Amino acid sequence: MDRGISVFSINKKFIFFTLLIFTVISGLSAVNFSNLNLSADDRLLFRTDFEGQSAVFLARLSNMSMQQITAFPEKMYIIDSGRTILALNKFGAVKIPVSGGLPVPLAGYPSFSRYNVPLKGRVQDIAASADGRWYLHIEPVSYGYGNLFLINIASGAQKLVSERVELPGLSFPVKWSPDSRLFVYSKGGTLYYFPIIEDLSALVDERFRIIGEGGINSVLWGLQGDFYYLSGNILYRVINPELFTRSIYGDFLSIGDVSAVLPFNFDSGFDQFWVAPDSGSILVNKGTRGLFFFLMGENSDPSQLALPHIPIPYGAENINVLWPLTGNPAISYSLRNRTTVLLFETARNSIRQITAGAAPSSPNCALSPDGTKALFWGESGLEIWDYTNWRLIQRLLTNPVYSCSWINNRQFIAGNSSFIEEISITASIFTRRRIALSSADEFGFEEGQGLSPRILARSGNLWFANDGTGAWVSAANVQLRPVSLSSNTYRVFLEPQLSGHFSNTILIRNLQSTVTSFFTSRFTESSIFVFRQPEKIALCFDLYDDYTGLPIVLEALRRLNIRATFFLNGEFIRRYPQAAASIAQAGHEAASMFYAPVDFSDTRYRLTHDFIIQGLARNEDEFHRATEMELSMIWHPPFYRVSALVSSAAAANGYITVERTLDPNDWLSKEESLKLNMRQIPPAEIIEQVMRNVRGDAVIPVRLGLLSGGRDEYLFQRMDVLLDALIRSGYEIVPVSSVVRR
Repeated sequence: MDRGISVFSINKKFIFFTLLIFTVISGLSAVNFSNLNLSADDRLLFRTDFEGQSAVFLARLSNMSMQQITAFPEKMYIIDSGRTILALNKFGAVKIPVSGGLPVPLAGYPSFSRYNVPLKGRVQDIAASADGRWYLHIEPVSYGYGNLFLINIASGAQKLVSERVELPGLSFPVKWSPDSRLFVYSKGGTLYYFPIIEDLSALVDERFRIIGEGGINSVLWGLQGDFYYLSGNILYRVINPELFTRSIYGDFLSIGDVSAVLPFNFDSGFDQFWVAPDSGSILVNKGTRGLFFFLMGENSDPSQLALPHIPIPYGAENINVLWPLTGNPAISYSLRNRTTVLLFETARNSIRQITAGAAPSSPNCALSPDGTKALFWGESGLEIWDYTNWRLIQRLLTNPVYSCSWINNRQFIAGNSSFIEEISITASIFTRRRIALSSADEFGFEEGQGLSPRILARSGNLWFANDGTGAWVSAANVQLRPVSLSSNTYRVFLEPQLSGHFSNTILIRNLQSTVTSFFTSRFTESSIFVFRQPEKIALCFDLYDDYTGLPIVLEALRRLNIRATFFLNGEFIRRYPQAAASIAQAGHEAASMFYAPVDFSDTRYRLTHDFIIQGLARNEDEFHRATEMELSMIWHPPFYRVSALVSSAAAANGYITVERTLDPNDWLSKEESLKLNMRQIPPAEIIEQVMRNVRGDAVIPVRLGLLSGGRDEYLFQRMDVLLDALIRSGYEIVPVSSVVRR
């Protein structure tokens, strides 16, 4: 008998240890609960971790309501004349009064405190009106599309704006007017506008609210409420009231004035533009490769280029423009973790670049309303600069700052990993007021405060107290009540989960009945991104003769900590050695695509073993010459033209020949579409097809670079959407060498 008990005990320990190891491995990106603490009045404090972020929650077990205590400021928006903060993070979206207070879930947005399972990947963005009355959110209805809803912030009432809008890629497809009277949105390569009228049900169908062709980057609101639309090479300007008061919707361009004619066409998928506050000039970022200035009004002649092309170095990211009401513009960007600032001097008919004597340590920036000061923030902290004289005023923080926004000329909001705080400027004095906690290093209930003790939380060396309803207040001489897992009514404990969205769950034992409930059973998961057992798939990227799209893809992969495979040919390496090197430097797998983009099915080429072997060796040398690194011993022929001869020749030289499992057809240009009588499908549909057909160990290629025959939109422009779809569906994205077999 004793032996049986001993064996059972050992087996139980072994099983628990096995479960724990499995949970650690499989739950790296699953929701995890910890630090349970139950008060005598049945309030449960706990920490939740998910994809590198954490939040503290308070659950009232009597009615199972949940309240968020801390809010990580991954993104922040200031609305309602500077009175309210909207903070977005992995656990949802919340409202926080600037005066101070606990986070309140944003009505209509899927939040953890409303028992919604958080989605992996990017935070679902919103577009809020400046007056604080409305926000827009895209609710996914499939892997590539969603419905655009207008939501009343106060009541949560929803109005369907448009169906089957593409899920956002790099930019949220909505822009509000400064006076919050209307917004513009993009869908399927077409722009629409939506006025905020008293009876939204009386609004005419979107077919009669068309602005024209283009994406959300084709439009811009001026500080004075003017509306700009760049179509082709013509910049139109529309006075806001004129647009708003139209009741019979007809030809939009008939109500706009031509403000400028450019010497090239604008591509909203790759280009950006900014208009000077005085409407006197325009700046265009052409494909993240160069900047152009043009004068407006008098400059109706496209040959009147005010400033020669300013090249943007390869790899530049986070390009921002600062343009004060009175004064000169500046452009900032980051390159290899260093920030560069370009300053300019403008005159009536000319503009020239001047050298900035110093540069901020972080790239994100915002100009004060009066244009005299600029904030710069990022991983290196927070700095405030004198914009007029271009000098550093003070470095306010050295730890990472995730978001900042001006309230007025002397006050701004900053969010870091510890606090969301208001910083006020008086002469050379900076005062800080904590509005909310971003996280808590330690938390619990206060000792000796009766049945309903205050909540105490420590961030760094500072302690704060909260009664569960008001703002956090500083606390001294704190005394935490010992951690408790039981009250007169309940007992709580954690249990590991073998699979699913949660690595563990909170079990709640009702001591006054026989009921033990799972806390996670109340959560609702997305009906679109259904969890499956993790399977590996390989994304690979083909680079033939152009690096367009490579920076977009590298940034998306870096943000999600994904390692992928890039196939390069020698012609690309010779033409863009810096781009080839950036792939290796980012830690990705670089593989061969022969020394030139040769179509092995072309009868003009005579394929032999030596031809294949020499071409592979030549590509190895090209890559090593450019990067001082070696290619992986996997490859695929250009255009995936595989044959027995090609594979056997490569194998004789130690190479594994890779074949694609799925063909997204993203290589199909407009010309090829006509020639092959095949429909060119947009990226959102490509993503839908990929997700319908993907299986474990699949190899999915994505074509980078511009196609000679052109496309309306490229799959790599919606790389974030594809990655989100794969990750949220449980796939693990790995290099090709992890799924191919010898």
